[in-house]
Amino acid sequence: MNFPARTVAALVVVALAAASTAAQSSPTVGAVFSMTNAATGNEIIAFDRAADGTLTQSPTTYPTTGMGSGAALESQGSLIGGRDASHYWLAAVNAGSAQISLFEVTAGTSTLQMRDTVSSGGDKPISLALRNDVLYVLNAGNPNNVTGFSIDSQGKLTQIPNSMRPLSAAATDPAQVSWNPTGESLLVTERQTNLIDIFDMDPSTNLATSMASLPSNGPTPFGFAFLGSKKLVMTETFNGQTDASAVSSFSLQSQTLTLIDGSVPTTETAACWVAAARKHAYVYTANTGSNSISGFHLKKGGQLTLLDASGVTATTGNAPADLTLANERYLYVLNGQDGTISGFKVNRATGALTSVGPAVSGLPTTGAAGLVSF
Repeated sequence: MNFPARTVAALVVVALAAASTAAQSSPTVGAVFSMTNAATGNEIIAFDRAADGTLTQSPTTYPTTGMGSGAALESQGSLIGGRDASHYWLAAVNAGSAQISLFEVTAGTSTLQMRDTVSSGGDKPISLALRNDVLYVLNAGNPNNVTGFSIDSQGKLTQIPNSMRPLSAAATDPAQVSWNPTGESLLVTERQTNLIDIFDMDPSTNLATSMASLPSNGPTPFGFAFLGSKKLVMTETFNGQTDASAVSSFSLQSQTLTLIDGSVPTTETAACWVAAARKHAYVYTANTGSNSISGFHLKKGGQLTLLDASGVTATTGNAPADLTLANERYLYVLNGQDGTISGFKVNRATGALTSVGPAVSGLPTTGAAGLVSF
């Protein structure tokens, strides 16, 4: 069918106006970052985050100048974001070259500026804890340790003297290091020993003054997240047994962990990574062996309740791993064996998850690690 020239011109104007309106309705408001963890050279992959939660891969990649491991790190916090008084920081591990890298993030964008790459103070760094201008790294090579670094105003990393601390044994197969919200404690999960290490931190020196190693409630503790200053939730993979993984909640007081609700089943396999929406008390686990996400509600007293009786709050791609929450409104998951990231909108009233569109690609299907949102 042939349209008059005026009609065609009018249709073009209408189409352009519609496209412009659509673009304006979902402007870029932030970013999501992951990394290749490639053994030939680790790189940060950036995604622009729109107001409707959808992601678009940035054409620019950012080399860490270090080497990845080329294989799954099986840790939480290999890529971490945070800020001090005047900077947004993104830190990454380079497990293959025993280094850590620091980038500065341009606020509201997916643009990074490389600031520094230094030795991790051990072998095979796999997890990071960032608070203000202090960064601690968990080294999983033999012997296991945590080591602290200070960050100056230019982003230079300097190892804090005498900050290296061993874990409970030389080889514990650790999974995560993280601060508690007040910075008084530094925690590490040990999978092989089924222990949780709690380092008592001196805020004036950022040095651990003592360590307590406490038994986890269920076997193979992996990831953990805080809700408030004293409550935390922790995943337990139960050695990867089919449909046996669980989540426990604790209260933390100094170096004492008190169990609140123990080993609440996810009904799924290999619940490893965990993210917490603190304001609304929702907790989400990535179930690597079931290609699903389990959601929980954490009650005021710390009791955990599944959001869905089936244990499946959302289905994911293949081998879901790292999770990140953007403003507690959107949840993203790295599908480790697909090289993709899936996004979900969080219903703040119920905790339900709704897909925001097809998973975005751009990552390798082997070894990709870490997920951070700004």
